[in-house]
Amino acid sequence: MWRFIVRRLLLGVVIVLLGALISYAVIRCLPSSYVETVARERAASLNMKSYTEQLAELNAIYGMDTDIFTGFLRWGGRAVRGDWGESWYFTLSVTQKFANVIWYSVVLNVITLFVELFLCIPLGILAARKQYSKTDYAVTVFALACISLPTFFLATILKYVFAIRLGWVDLYGMVGRFHNQLPAWGKFWDMARHLILPVLTLSMLNLGGLMRFTRTNMLEVLSADYIRTARAKGVPERRVINRHAFRNTMIPLVTYMSYLIPSLFSGSLITETLFQIPGIGWTAYQALVSGDIPFSMFYLVFIFTLTQVSLMTADILYAVVDPRVRVN
Repeated sequence: MWRFIVRRLLLGVVIVLLGALISYAVIRCLPSSYVETVARERAASLNMKSYTEQLAELNAIYGMDTDIFTGFLRWGGRAVRGDWGESWYFTLSVTQKFANVIWYSVVLNVITLFVELFLCIPLGILAARKQYSKTDYAVTVFALACISLPTFFLATILKYVFAIRLGWVDLYGMVGRFHNQLPAWGKFWDMARHLILPVLTLSMLNLGGLMRFTRTNMLEVLSADYIRTARAKGVPERRVINRHAFRNTMIPLVTYMSYLIPSLFSGSLITETLFQIPGIGWTAYQALVSGDIPFSMFYLVFIFTLTQVSLMTADILYAVVDPRVRVN
């Protein structure tokens, strides 16, 4: 097991480095960047230097006057030492800005994950137990609707219905206008109300896939010989489902969940931007569109690393869920 973990760690490091190199090259090749924007603004002011002179000066300051590979090596050397630089757009240390906004995303995505688990798995099992019934068709239609809806369309519909027409929640932000004047319980409820629509949007986007995945694997397990044997011996149906069938369904679910956790943080970029939640997703979007290389690279490396950690954790969990993996 330890040799396997070491091999997976080394492979993960290589994948993160290659992903960082490709991301750096793509960002450097963008048609516009923060440096060009600042140079254009300075040239338009009363400064006597032209745009070309301003751009050359800023490129030298920010290390953009080298080729892509050399620039990546310089950036990577500083990043390995823990120096991620200063965000050009936010004029703040990258790590400090990350620490200021990450907890908004953590709270949003953790709540979303629990909502998905408590809804998807029971509904998927229910649809499998009542195959081809009205319940199964209803769950299937709902799952397909969730899979088909784009993020921006779903968020727009939810905001129109619950915020504009019904007025139950606010359209944007994490807190209301009078948040600081509220008591402790009022502040908590104010933040909870602002999280309802983002959590609902993120949950519905992933509900369909996880429900269908659970249903398909549960149907496969329920048709196995040992399930028929357990039923023939008179084992209660609840025990057959919960103890015999569900544990074997957990193996493919662990694989699916390994991709779900990093996708929550990368997918929340769109959701946080639509609802203006000041988390890592919205912050990364602002950095990406402005050509802020230091923060954009930190965010992308964070997503790459989170993906590799999730995949390695899933591999280790196989041994916990299935004893046969430990034997092999």
